[in-house]
Amino acid sequence: MKILDLIEKKQSNIPLSQQEIDELVVAYVNDEIPDYQMSAFLMAIYFQGMTDEEIQYLTMAIVNSGDHLDLSQIHGVKVDKHSTGGVGDTTTLVLGPLVASLGIPVAKMSGRGLGHTGGTIDKLESIPGFRTDISVEEFIELVNTNSLAVIGQTGNLTPADKKIYALRDVTGTVQSIPLIASSIMSKKIASGADAIVLDVKVGDGAFMKNIDEAQHLAETMVNIGNQVGRKTIAILSAMNQPLGEAVGNNLEIIEAIHTLQGKGPEDLTKLCLVLGANMLIANGHTDDFSEAKDLLSEQLRNGQAFDKFVEFIKAQGGDTSYLYDTSLFPKAKHQISIKANTTGYITGWDAHEVGEAARILGAGRLSLQDQIQPEVGVVLNKKIGSHVEKGEQIAVLHSNQLESHEAIQRMLDAVTIGNESIEPVLILDRIA
Repeated sequence: MKILDLIEKKQSNIPLSQQEIDELVVAYVNDEIPDYQMSAFLMAIYFQGMTDEEIQYLTMAIVNSGDHLDLSQIHGVKVDKHSTGGVGDTTTLVLGPLVASLGIPVAKMSGRGLGHTGGTIDKLESIPGFRTDISVEEFIELVNTNSLAVIGQTGNLTPADKKIYALRDVTGTVQSIPLIASSIMSKKIASGADAIVLDVKVGDGAFMKNIDEAQHLAETMVNIGNQVGRKTIAILSAMNQPLGEAVGNNLEIIEAIHTLQGKGPEDLTKLCLVLGANMLIANGHTDDFSEAKDLLSEQLRNGQAFDKFVEFIKAQGGDTSYLYDTSLFPKAKHQISIKANTTGYITGWDAHEVGEAARILGAGRLSLQDQIQPEVGVVLNKKIGSHVEKGEQIAVLHSNQLESHEAIQRMLDAVTIGNESIEPVLILDRIA
């Protein structure tokens, strides 16, 4: 194989064979191809795209570049959920115990994220004692016992994706649907799930800014999953304002607890029921969406979803007293009120700006070396469609610094107040 030949073929939009893509990925992981040539290859993909077959080949080549998590010892059809990322995206914390409370195995591998509030692991570690550094054997045992466990990402899972993503990040090729799809799906497939539900976010606080691109990405990922024998469903959901009310690690854990107790924000609860119902369908528990949604709604009402969360946290070493009394969570030193500058209706909450405000306060990180402050963040008191009076509190910053001028300005820039109320649409499409 000559890398130059593959670059020229892709530049000419000539499809590559499975063998060519396999050899390319292996050679790059083994440092036999320099970054500058791989960059040229990625740029050719960026401009020419890939066929469905090529994307599937690339995905599986990335999967096969490292370890696979063998979850065959877990009983039943294991279902996983992945979000393409948003602001206030607490769904995993709710969906895991909600779906597992019906006995459906949820074996979740999560990581520490960059951005507004870190990843699911960071949020769970807001609960004292909670640990994800468990062996694969213990992970499997916990899922078989409790139907739910969360483990940190293994060091050698999809190493090709790590190398390729680092290169995409510095060569302007991040926004390539074949590369995005193969990156996401390779991690899901390597993580051992039998069925996958994707939450593809759309809007100013999401990776995909418009619905056409999001539909294309969703269709590509669903096609990959189904072609390799994983039942895959994608839900497109709006991210033109933060999901729920809380943005920040402790704050989102508390919001997840309230949601599992049936007292969560309307939009977060609705999205979790939609995603959860599709997880039941993907698992084969039922093929009726309304029935699935009703089953999950009952688990919130009867307290079994919350009980499963307590069981899960206890099994992984967490202090469950915090779940029963959320006032035990450490609080930020200051609560800074953000007030409406006019009377009217909230017509916009720029999710990206709200997320940046939370990150500036210390809720997230720009590099994995940054330390997260779990107690800081943002809580929205008013969402799109709400009527507000001038001077009324619309949000609160939880900050350890009294003077948080940049975060305050971000929040003021993020909100739009108009004369007419609008009804936000949360669920945009379903692709299966």
